[in-house]
Amino acid sequence: MSDGDSTMSEAADAVEEASNAKALDVVARSGFAVVALLHVIVGAIAVAVAFGQPGQAEATGAIEQLAANPWGPAVMWSCLIACTGLALWQLSEATLRARHLPRKERLAKLVSSGFLALAYGSVGLSFAGFAVGLRADSSRTTRDFSAALLGAPFGLWVLIALGLTIMGVGIYFVAKGLRRGFKDELFHFDGSHRGKLIDALGLTGHVAKGIALNLTGLLFVIAAGKQNADESTGLDGSLKALREHPFGPSLLVAIGAGFICYGIFALVRARFGRM
Repeated sequence: MSDGDSTMSEAADAVEEASNAKALDVVARSGFAVVALLHVIVGAIAVAVAFGQPGQAEATGAIEQLAANPWGPAVMWSCLIACTGLALWQLSEATLRARHLPRKERLAKLVSSGFLALAYGSVGLSFAGFAVGLRADSSRTTRDFSAALLGAPFGLWVLIALGLTIMGVGIYFVAKGLRRGFKDELFHFDGSHRGKLIDALGLTGHVAKGIALNLTGLLFVIAAGKQNADESTGLDGSLKALREHPFGPSLLVAIGAGFICYGIFALVRARFGRM
């Protein structure tokens, strides 16, 4: 190893050690708790939408519910810090801690944790927007984003790629739930009543979230295929579209209940997860 490589390795080790700081661990666990709360609220909104009630069944709608309480601004800034810490922790998982893994596992970790880092970072930005008074309709924002892509060179293919990527993440969540891959993230409770409950929550929650992501990604692909940005409405639009189909309300209730299960699982992850 050259002196330059040795210096780079030592620097990476130092940054990795800093990422293991107790403070980041606490903030990241708080971020999991925020994610848990958002999923529970989104699930509850989805169930309400199934019965014809108004609401945005996605993260922005959940954040709007939290911002409406008297302590809204303080809650927004606290959640921003928590989500930022969680995004940084996921980023360190994707890069620093993955350095020692075999190449195939390192690439898988880069994709999965890297996507989560972006997702949690975007949620943090949503909290920041609400904290400073910037609020937007998520479906309209998604349509505007899709329209901008469709109007740009190669934007059609970028939109297709985005939709397929989201669907790929959805398939990953379904597979992770079915093969109980989430157990690796927790201290084990096998054999106990609590362990069986956590297993059921993890399975149901991951599969429901995976289905919802597949629906969201599919709408991006449909929007690209029809070259119509109005077809792309994000998670909220994809769930509301179910309401218009036979058995749609029942499926929407099931997905909403699944999101609530995922939220409870994420809360367990915040407390008992391996970091």
